[in-house]
This record gives sequence, structure tokens and C-alpha cells, in this order.
Amino acid sequence: MNIYTPLESAVPWVVQAAILAGILMLAVGMLIRRRIAIENGGLVPDEGVTIRNCFEVVIEALANLARDRIGDDWRKYFPIVGTMFIFILFSNLIGLLPGVEGATSDANTTWAWAVISWLVYTWVGVEKHGLQRYLIKFMGPSFFEREMFGRTVHFRLLAPIILAIELPLDVARILTLAVRLLANMFADHTVIAVWISLVPIGVPAIFMGLGLIVSFLQAFIFSLLTMIYIGLALEEPH
Repeated sequence: MNIYTPLESAVPWVVQAAILAGILMLAVGMLIRRRIAIENGGLVPDEGVTIRNCFEVVIEALANLARDRIGDDWRKYFPIVGTMFIFILFSNLIGLLPGVEGATSDANTTWAWAVISWLVYTWVGVEKHGLQRYLIKFMGPSFFEREMFGRTVHFRLLAPIILAIELPLDVARILTLAVRLLANMFADHTVIAVWISLVPIGVPAIFMGLGLIVSFLQAFIFSLLTMIYIGLALEEPH
């Protein structure tokens, strides 16, 4: 039995878990904003190890990574990447608690975020270059070019073959993002649950510590790959 059981007949547990993660995100965000709103709060960090200090370190590191991977336009796309990272992280951490499931242990959540990631970087590429120029990246190299009808025409002789390969591979990123996150978090949470049922004291703490590392790592990898895909979508097709 877990905390979602009383309402599960009306609201699926994964929806409850996602709502719980969202509530925690809002609560932490409001707490940090309240700390920043005080006099000199935006300039002077808190003393010691606090939630605000921890999140500022994590967000700053993520922002630096976004600047390197996405480029000059990183600020425009960082909010969605940051939201993605924090939601996945909170969902992963929630799943480490006995009697609580994290939303990332369910395929519906991981597939949803994977689709969002694909839609975001595809939209970024189309918005930046236009649909026709964006599709050029899937057509392979230009072997030669000619001036025809007042414009330069590139002859991509292998375009039909490469297009048939590259487009499915691009869409397959949804599969790799979703399965990687689901497999790691489901396995991690399952191992912890098994050890809690077998040896309630001591041993589960070791796997919870490892689970803490896995939770951060999987949220980081998912966000990093999304940033890389956005950066690739922004590159000029040629």
C-alpha cells in the first residue's frame, strides 16, 4: 500500500505522483523567491547549506551547461529545460521514500517528457530555419550545385535514402529518452522496495544513497540530451 491508494480509484496513482511533484516544485519555488525578496536577498546567499543555496548551485551549473550546448539563445529555451530537470529530479527523489511512488517509475510520464523534448527541439529548428531548410539536415550532403531559375540548386543524390534513415532515427530519440529514464528509475525504486521488505533496517539506506545519485544523474542526462538536441536544431543546415 502507498499514499496514493485511497484516491487511486478516481485518480490514477501516476497522476497523483505528478501532482505531488508539481506541488513540491511550487512550494520550493515560493520558498526561494521569498528568501530572494528580502533586503539584499538577491545578492547575499544564505548562511550554511540551505534549499536556496543548493538550488542556486544546481541551476547555475545547469545554466552554464545550457550556454555551452545551446549557444547565445540559451536563455530563451532554458526555462523548459530547467522545468524538465526539476520535475524529473523531484519525481525521482519522491520514489526513494517508502510507500511513495515517483511519477518517473511509470511509462506514461517518461514517454510524455520524451515527446515534449522532441517537440521542443523540432519546433526550435523549424522556427529558426523554416520547415524546408530544417529538413535539409536529414537529406545528406550536396554533391554539386547549379544556378537555376535565379537560385542555387543543390543536388543531394542520396536524399531519398538518407531521409528514409534519418527521419526515423530522429523520432527514435523519443524512445531512447523515455526508455532510459523509465528503466533506470523503475529498477532503482524496485530494488529499494525489495530491500525494505527483506531487511527494513540498515541495508536499504545504502541503496537509497545510491538511488540519490541515480536520481540526480538521470534528471541531468535527460536535460543534457535535450539541450544537445536543441543546439543541433539551431545549427545552420548545409
